[in-house]
Amino acid sequence: RRLRRLLPVPSRTMASRPTVTVYGADGAAGSSSVALPGVFLAPVRPDVVHQVTVALSKNKRQPYSVNKYAGKSCAASSWGTGRAVSRIPRVQGGGTHRSGQGAYGNMCRGGRMFAPTKTWRKWHAKINVTQKRYAACSAIAASGVTPLVMARGHRVEDTPECPLVVDASVESTAKTQKAVDLLRKIGAHADVDKVVASRTMRAGKGKMRNRRFVQRRGPLVIYDKDEGISRAFRNIPGVELAQVDSLSVLQLAPGGHLGRFCVWTQSAFEKLDALYGTPTEASSEKTRHGTPYRMPQLQMANADLSRLINSDEVQSVVNAPKEGTAPKARKANPLKSAKAMDVLNPAAATFK
Repeated sequence: RRLRRLLPVPSRTMASRPTVTVYGADGAAGSSSVALPGVFLAPVRPDVVHQVTVALSKNKRQPYSVNKYAGKSCAASSWGTGRAVSRIPRVQGGGTHRSGQGAYGNMCRGGRMFAPTKTWRKWHAKINVTQKRYAACSAIAASGVTPLVMARGHRVEDTPECPLVVDASVESTAKTQKAVDLLRKIGAHADVDKVVASRTMRAGKGKMRNRRFVQRRGPLVIYDKDEGISRAFRNIPGVELAQVDSLSVLQLAPGGHLGRFCVWTQSAFEKLDALYGTPTEASSEKTRHGTPYRMPQLQMANADLSRLINSDEVQSVVNAPKEGTAPKARKANPLKSAKAMDVLNPAAATFK
């Protein structure tokens, strides 16, 4: 609060917002451009995105459990006390090595596991709606930062801009060949080539469970109206599609890692302000208990803390640095130190 009183408050009248070029279906830069949506100014919070991703990933698990009779298929009962053996249930009968062996317990050979798993375990996780929206805003904002996109492993060296916006006519593309040509013209096909080269056999038993191959993630194509675009892009390796009204953090930040390479259609890009709002205006599409949703705000307009502290406005009112003081001398025990005793009792030396 003190810093707010000291530092000048920026004026609400700002310059024109940054614009993004719209590229046509032929890959050429068009004459039109769109303003950068306010959601790209949201704070990038890897911790929130990771927490939401972990919780959302739990909602697609399948219940599993061991057989409720596993380890308990034999007749066994304890011998009781007084026979100098433990009271674990033991297999009944005789004439075989199995008779007399411990059974049922998790410490026994052939016994059940400790706390056998049940199908009624709590598999799903509840996430606050506002927290999910916060994570979505952070993931969208991170998708517009080229270093974060490249750090995630996407090949965007040949793409002209980030975020990448194409004309709305692309939504009516229905042929995969045209979709591939578009990706080549806008420089996004290098990311598809990376996905094809990364396809390899899965390590583990997933090979037997219809999950034989693994591969990296490619571009995420975000559209407004599906007029054939989903059929055109769905068979390209690594390319995923998402409708702008229902963006998922699992697609915007797979594995909780920010910086997904996104290709936006112009209509979807222009709709972001209505969905998530701007730093000064609330959303017109999303509400929470009847209240319009507001995108998360930056806590500091200027994150350069050292520059704030060393600024003339702050340094002119802070206290002067404290002058150093001499270290306090350690108190000596006069019963052990002759010098300390002489200070207290000058006549002590004559009594020795």
